[in-house]
Amino acid sequence: MPPGSLEGTGDWTTWLLLGGRGAGKTRAGAEWVRAMALGIPPVAGRPVGPIALVAETLRDARDVMVEGVSGILAVHRPSERPDWISSRGRLEWPNGAIAQVFSAEDPDSLRGPQFAAAWCDELAKWRYADAAWDMLQFGLRLGEKPRQMVTTTPRPIPLVKRLIEDAGAGKGGATVVTRMKTVDNERNLAPSFLDTVVGRYHGTRLGRQELDAELIEDRPDALFRRALIDRHRVSGGPELARIVVAVDPPAGSSKGSAACGIVAAGMSADGSLYVLADETLAAAKPQAWAARAVSLYHRLQADRLVAEVNQGGDMVAAVIGEVDPAVPVKPVHARRGKWLRAEPVAALYEQGRVHHVGTLPALEDEMCDFAVTGLSDGRSPDRLDALVWALSELALTPRAEPRVRRI
Repeated sequence: MPPGSLEGTGDWTTWLLLGGRGAGKTRAGAEWVRAMALGIPPVAGRPVGPIALVAETLRDARDVMVEGVSGILAVHRPSERPDWISSRGRLEWPNGAIAQVFSAEDPDSLRGPQFAAAWCDELAKWRYADAAWDMLQFGLRLGEKPRQMVTTTPRPIPLVKRLIEDAGAGKGGATVVTRMKTVDNERNLAPSFLDTVVGRYHGTRLGRQELDAELIEDRPDALFRRALIDRHRVSGGPELARIVVAVDPPAGSSKGSAACGIVAAGMSADGSLYVLADETLAAAKPQAWAARAVSLYHRLQADRLVAEVNQGGDMVAAVIGEVDPAVPVKPVHARRGKWLRAEPVAALYEQGRVHHVGTLPALEDEMCDFAVTGLSDGRSPDRLDALVWALSELALTPRAEPRVRRI
């Protein structure tokens, strides 16, 4: 059995399992769902259902929670395994229990259905975490004791912090917290992973979060503050006068090379700024990151692509042109260091002019770990660079009167 015999006893409603990468949290979630659906003590005295399976996207729910190597189908014996009806996103057990997959990208999909249990995976990555969580709570109303399990690598988003605070405050045992470190599951991990990834990041801020399941707050010397981002966060934007997609290309495309930062932002008629998307792509070939940037440009009906050309020169515009020659590309050159370029953008946040639309966890982690010496683990701040180029283009560069559209 996974940790704590799957937390079968106690008068809790939410079990928050914070785990490092490869710590076994997905397996724990899948085993918990199996025990609930089959009525296996001490988790459940009889079969429980319906069960909601909520992931960041429907693809994540399918590929990780249901069909993954540690997913629900994998932890069942053949005689008890549920049927997976992929066209309906539904699991059906021989005993009549059912489970349905949902995407946290669409909180309204949780409006209406009702459940006796739920498994939420990678909650800290959900863009609309509060909205999706709230809709799930309204639907968790069947059975004698509706319960939910959350499996996630911790990030200091407001919802995760609230759940941890609830557990610490002892509010009637409503929430219990378990932590699993990556090294706790080392017997099931490749030696090369332990040597390279764990060896490299052990003891760093990123390693403490991604491997040791610690909730890491902002660096004391960071240029950006999470509390300020949270204060001005919105769930949607107004009519926007301009939208740009900024690209910070890497020097190469090998496995160890930097990511390609891809961030979209817009500006309303009153000068307010909205960070719309972070679609940064890791270790990708030029054609791959160009295709993603162009796709985001069209999806948001942006005005132009802004691309840093220090690393690739004319190649950057050329590779984007190969994907779609009609997309206007503005090349920009980095003539100052990253800190000096980011300082004016940080001032926009301090003035309350910048709003993040939903949660952008990876981008926000990078922002709140960026100090004058760079990121604490020495990586290149590719997401932050793209953000800086986007907001600088919108708010710090003179521009003619633009058109207006709604997002």
